[in-house]
Amino acid sequence: MAKTGVSLVITICALIYPVHLLDNGLAQTPTMGWLHWERFLCNVDCVNDPHNCISEQLYMQMADIMVQEGWKEAGYEYVCIDDCWLAQERDAQDRLQPDPTRFPSGIKKLADYVHSKGLKLGIYQDVGNLTCAGYPGSHGYYDLDAETFADWGVDLLKFDGCNFGTLDILVEGYKNMSRALNATGRNILYSCEWPLYLWPFHQPNYTDIRQYCNHWRNYGDVYDSWQSVKSIIDWTAIHQNLIVPVAGPGGWNDPDMLVIGNYGLSWDQQVSQMAMWVIMAAPLLMSNDLRSIDPKSKMLLQNKHLIAISQDPLGRQGYRIGRVNSFDVWERPLSGGRYAFAVLNRQEIGGPRQFPLLLATLPSWKTCHPECRVTQILPSYQDLGVQNLFSTLKLTINPSGTILFTVTLNEGLAAEQKWNWNRNMNKKRKTPNSVF
Repeated sequence: MAKTGVSLVITICALIYPVHLLDNGLAQTPTMGWLHWERFLCNVDCVNDPHNCISEQLYMQMADIMVQEGWKEAGYEYVCIDDCWLAQERDAQDRLQPDPTRFPSGIKKLADYVHSKGLKLGIYQDVGNLTCAGYPGSHGYYDLDAETFADWGVDLLKFDGCNFGTLDILVEGYKNMSRALNATGRNILYSCEWPLYLWPFHQPNYTDIRQYCNHWRNYGDVYDSWQSVKSIIDWTAIHQNLIVPVAGPGGWNDPDMLVIGNYGLSWDQQVSQMAMWVIMAAPLLMSNDLRSIDPKSKMLLQNKHLIAISQDPLGRQGYRIGRVNSFDVWERPLSGGRYAFAVLNRQEIGGPRQFPLLLATLPSWKTCHPECRVTQILPSYQDLGVQNLFSTLKLTINPSGTILFTVTLNEGLAAEQKWNWNRNMNKKRKTPNSVF
């Protein structure tokens, strides 16, 4: 066939079968919320453990606390159900249904309750015949399930990849559910695990994945342990040349849940997970018990300076720029010509160690030419003042701990100085009738 004929056929097919890529306007900054899985797993025993089982009561309580305890105000907006909410069978019309004992009011009523708090509801399903826990999956029912979620008022879908059969079914299933969600007319954030299930077979096509998903899991489930958190950080650094360029407003690499406030991480390791998830522009989906979280962990998760970096409108994912003497140095560009840096102490023996950081050695060295302002955010907030290109910051970092700081470009510093000068001049000119 002539080349023009091929082009004509492609054009006609595109008109008959238009490609509907994800276009929901969501996740312009990394998603923030709460997800049940790591902390509560598949606990369906509401007789012996009613306080912790997967039931409508659990999500209503979390929604209440998110409003009452400042989580919503801090930016956490999604209350997300993971696996094990389903009944063992679909209903007579082949629609999904929740377990009638644990969700007696139904998902629509639960969504209405969450929405009444000014929050959003997330739900879980699977691309295959069964979910990972063995409940009915979405294969063969993508359109119907998407319509069901929209009818219920669901705001986020976490779409897992267990029991998918063939790789073609896996890939087409993720695409089909994306199209089905679009077709409902309701904006439902689409959280995929597509690349996670492709990696054992071949390198995923991340350009393709970004076209269909709002964020995507690349690596295995996070556990409540430092070894697990470290392995995720390391995987991200090893593959950063592949995955960092595709991240940005509307689509993010998802390293999995924050386990801060649970049992497995020391305080320094909690600081490190929060710092690294912020540097990696990761979705901040907590999996913990907000009903009993300790005040220190709560303070860390609600830290406004960290959340401002996480939600920076430039939407650039950070990356590792160096590893020396068991220290990892990460950099994330921010809006306004600013940068965030994290220095992680990989050593897990001995005591605190000093890391002398010469600002002139940073890839973004122009940040401090001729001067810049340095502000430490973690492990505690501290203004480190105005520095120059040849300043050396002597950072003391605990084993498995992290220091995170921001650097404001000289242009930003000049603007700040100009603002302060104007402010002082206005004070001098102030009259009794002034509104200032």
